[in-house]
Formats: sequence, C-alpha cells, structure tokens
Amino acid sequence: MKFNLKQDWALLSKRARIFYIAFTVFNFILFILLLVKVDAGFFPPLIYFVFWQVAIWVYYMFRYKFRKKVSGGEWIDAAMFAIIAATLIRTFFIEAYQIPTSSMEKSLLRGDFLFVSKANYGARVPMTPISFPFVHQTLPVTNGKAYSEILKLPFYRLPGFQKIKNYDVVVFNYPGESDYPVDKKTNYIKRCIGIPGDDIHIKDGKVFLNEKKARVGVHGQTSYNVQTSASTYLNLKSMDKLNISEIDKAPAEGSYEMQLTKKNYEDLKKIPGMVEVVPVIDPFRGRLFPVSEIFNWTVDNYGPIHVPKKGETISLNEKNYELYKEVIKIYENNPEFTKTSEGKYRNAEGEISEYTFKMDYYFMMGDNRHHSADSRFWGFVPEDHVVGKALFIWMSIEPTNNNTLFPNSNKNTFQRIRWSRLFNRIH
Repeated sequence: MKFNLKQDWALLSKRARIFYIAFTVFNFILFILLLVKVDAGFFPPLIYFVFWQVAIWVYYMFRYKFRKKVSGGEWIDAAMFAIIAATLIRTFFIEAYQIPTSSMEKSLLRGDFLFVSKANYGARVPMTPISFPFVHQTLPVTNGKAYSEILKLPFYRLPGFQKIKNYDVVVFNYPGESDYPVDKKTNYIKRCIGIPGDDIHIKDGKVFLNEKKARVGVHGQTSYNVQTSASTYLNLKSMDKLNISEIDKAPAEGSYEMQLTKKNYEDLKKIPGMVEVVPVIDPFRGRLFPVSEIFNWTVDNYGPIHVPKKGETISLNEKNYELYKEVIKIYENNPEFTKTSEGKYRNAEGEISEYTFKMDYYFMMGDNRHHSADSRFWGFVPEDHVVGKALFIWMSIEPTNNNTLFPNSNKNTFQRIRWSRLFNRIH
C-alpha cells in the first residue's frame, strides 16, 4: 500500500480539511500546555498528541480511500465516526449520566438521566487516555479493566467558563476509592456546600456556611417521624399525590419514618388523622470523617470544619493533623507525612510546623441529608476529582422499587416516565 501525503490530502473534502487543521491546532495547543503547565515530561504529551492525529487521519483515509472497497464499509465508517466523535464530545464538552441512588432527592431522583457539562469548569485532560470507548471502569462480560495505565498524564484542566460556586450540583470521582486511577473512580453527584476557604458547621441538622445559615434546597429533604391515628390508612395513591417516595414502617402502630421536603411536611400535616410529624436529629456517630477520637461529631451536629484552599498555609497541631492528614498524604502526594512519637510533624524534607496546600478542595453533601454518603463520611473532594457541572434532565423513569413501602411494580415503562421532569434545569 503506497503512502502519498499530498495525494491523500487531496482526497479529503473541504470540510474535512478545515476540521483536521482546526483539530491539529487545538491538539498542538494542548500538547504545549501539558509540557509547560504540568510535570508531564515530554513523551506522554507527545504520544497523546500523535495518537489523536493518527486516529483522525486513519478515519479520514478509510472514509475517502477505502470505504467503497471494503464490504460493509458504510457501517465501519459510521462506527468509527461515532466512536471518535463521542469520545471527543464526552471528554471535552458534555456527557450523559444516570442517577442510581436517592442521595439527591428530591432535587434529583433515582432514574433521572442528565447531561453534565465538562466545559463549564474546564474539561479535564484524561489521566488514563487509553481506554475502551463508552465504558468507565470494567469491560462488559469479561469484567476486565476497561483502561490501560501504560500511558498516564498528570492532572490538567483546560480553562472553563466559571468556577465552582456554593450550591452548584457537581459530578466528581469518589475520593474514597483507591483501586482505580483518579479519572476512573466511580462517578458521584452531590451539591457543593463548601468551596475552598469556607467554614462548614452543622447544628441540629441545619448547615451553616461561614457562620451564616446556608441556603436550603427547595427540593432538599430530611427524615421525619410520622405518627398517624389508628384509623388512618396510608396508600401508594395518596403518597404519590404528595410526591412522597421514601417511606419506612416504624415498629409502633401507625408510625412511619419518611424523607420529606419542606412542602411535603406542610402537606402531610394537613391530612386528617396525622397525630404528629417530627423532624429527626440523627445521633449517628459511626465512621464519620475524620476518623478520630478527637472529634465527637454526628451527621446532624458536625464541625466546624475548614475547607482547604490552594496556597493557604495552616499551622500543624493535633487537630489539624487529624483533619488534613489524608489530604496531605494521599491527594497532595506526601506519603511520608506523619506525626512522630514526640508530637512533631515530618515529611520527606524533614520536620515541619506548617503546611501549604497545593490544590483546592470542596465539601459535598446530598440534598437527601439522612440518605446520603457524602463529605461527612469520606471528607473533601480534591479539584482533580471534579468531572463537571450537572446541567439538565433529559429523561426520567421511575424505578419499579422507588417506594420502599408501596412498590409500583404494576406500572409499565410508559407510565413510569416522569414527563414533568423532562428537560428541567438542575439548580
């Protein structure tokens, strides 16, 4: 097979030439940024640059030179285009996600399908760029790794349209996983309560941000104990009408635990036969962050805790050591950071009395406060774990087991589509 760049270039359409030139410029700028902005060395960025140049060129050569000569060429062309286009779009612009849990109800519901923007906060250059298309962690059927760590790139984020703000709904890689590279960790979605430099304090279930009461999400919910009279009968139809989906039967007769929004609470009190509807202050003191005997915190009485900011310097003491040792050791790559038996603090350079953070961090919480594993349990989210900003819901299908007490398995798929949620903005 002969290779003649001039003749092959002449085969391309005008639109294909313009795209390839524009893509080459973008790819070269990205190559230079990786060389200058991060400690990536020379060869990893070069390999990434060459890979994409070759991938696009191979596609064009197949389309304009070989498609008509190969059996099924039209299908191969379509498949190649879909893979390349989808990979570029998912990496640098927008990606679809599904809500699998109830941690963000009622703001986001199980069965919601949404689009997440990579561009708003700035697209993150893939850290493990060699991966199987459309698969995140494991391959279907074989369950093998869907990515290779032969080529690794350090964290770098392209310029975005905005910074993460308080109360943004953010998709990020779950920091608590250690079995995967950063960009292959499980995707989580929560509301950003604290941005770098903020102080968070939870008192009796109420969140305070920098000593001011934080805004409560319109659709945020928490636990209530509901007591009904002996003659009151709750059913799926009445709960659906009130948009209450998380209900558990309590041991006492006529007693329930429900996850309610403020509106649910007001509506439920109006139903005849309601004896009382009382908010629950959760006393859970289990494995909360940080895991230390120094802090006697619960999920509803938590903090105060300071969110680290890039360039901020803290004095090292017993409290700060427990709060930030995970950040310093793991996320900031200081594995030798430790506290000595004499109560001193050391890292690879020797004894230190203060530490300056290298990255920004965020404190995330689910809107369904008592059914959410969030920063109260696993700590801060580093900036290199941030994936993107949740934009809008494009489809919503109610799961068959959405209601814990009254299953809706008698509904067909069409009946379970939540039509009112389609194309709703996420806020």
